[in-house]
Amino acid sequence: MRIRRFVRPRLVRAGVAAAASLAAATACSKAPKTAEAPPPAAVEAVAVRSPSDGAILTTTGPLERRREMTLSFRIGGVITALNVDDGDVVRAGQVLASLDPAGVAAAQTQADVEVERARRDLARDQALFDKGFISVQRLDDRKSALRAAQARAGSAAFDRRWAQLVSPAGGVVLQRSAQAGEVVQPGQAVLRIADESSPLTLRAPLADRDVIRVRVGQSASVRIDGLPAVVPGRVSRVGERAGPQTGAVDVEIELLGAHPLRSGQIATADISVGAAPTTPMARVPAEAILEADGQKAFVFVVDKDIARRRPVSFGGFDGDDALVSGLPPGARVITAGAGFIADGEKVQVVDPKQLNLASAGK
Repeated sequence: MRIRRFVRPRLVRAGVAAAASLAAATACSKAPKTAEAPPPAAVEAVAVRSPSDGAILTTTGPLERRREMTLSFRIGGVITALNVDDGDVVRAGQVLASLDPAGVAAAQTQADVEVERARRDLARDQALFDKGFISVQRLDDRKSALRAAQARAGSAAFDRRWAQLVSPAGGVVLQRSAQAGEVVQPGQAVLRIADESSPLTLRAPLADRDVIRVRVGQSASVRIDGLPAVVPGRVSRVGERAGPQTGAVDVEIELLGAHPLRSGQIATADISVGAAPTTPMARVPAEAILEADGQKAFVFVVDKDIARRRPVSFGGFDGDDALVSGLPPGARVITAGAGFIADGEKVQVVDPKQLNLASAGK
């Protein structure tokens, strides 16, 4: 009986403990789960550039030799020989192409016959004039006819010499525009030659607001995307006339020293022009400006991963940049993603490609 008296309380206590555990488990299962915090908004940001950063002007254009010549025949005819191709090295005086000489020789023969006939006519009329049978006017006409025939003969001889294309300088063939056997017209381009002794230059357009800061002799750095070489150069010419379509002015930069660059490549030049006296404000990308009103505007600045809305003095736009004051040099302004954040919100600065994927929902 004592055993029963002690067993029951133990069973009761065990049941109570089990019920309490089940109730606790049930309560925990019914408790709401804590929501996870959303990730910071993805934005793109760039550092504020000081006014001195405007001392570099960047432009892009083709490289070419200062002396590049397009060769063509003075007369038309059939090309019987074309001895060079693109990339071939040529020397000064080398015969590069020839026309069928038959037509040129026939023209030369005809001109010589006309000169001979004009001389006979003049000699006959001179004898008649000496005897008083013809007038001075007729004798003068014979003399004029002889001079005209001699001029035509000289022109035919000149054409005969130009039935061959001769390289005017040592260099390289940039382009061949015809083939042997083709019929070409007078002045039709056949070959383009670059004089390798002339300097390699970059000719590129600059906007009128930039070209006024460029002077002959200013230094420049020339590069090609994908190549590590950066070639020094200097401004050798500044155009005096703007293009009728673009309004831009061409600037020529001469490359200095030995380099691996070649004619026809597209290069980018950074020209050192000094700070612009009319631009005392710092530069930020134009897309960073918010709510511009007169000389006032706002930007978002990244401050320890927090977006802070800051007022700035707005000086207008200069190309792809906006001119502002009121921001310390080196401050990071948000350029992409500013329309989706609020003042004081935490942000994450990411690469532009990643930002594009995030905005697309990928």
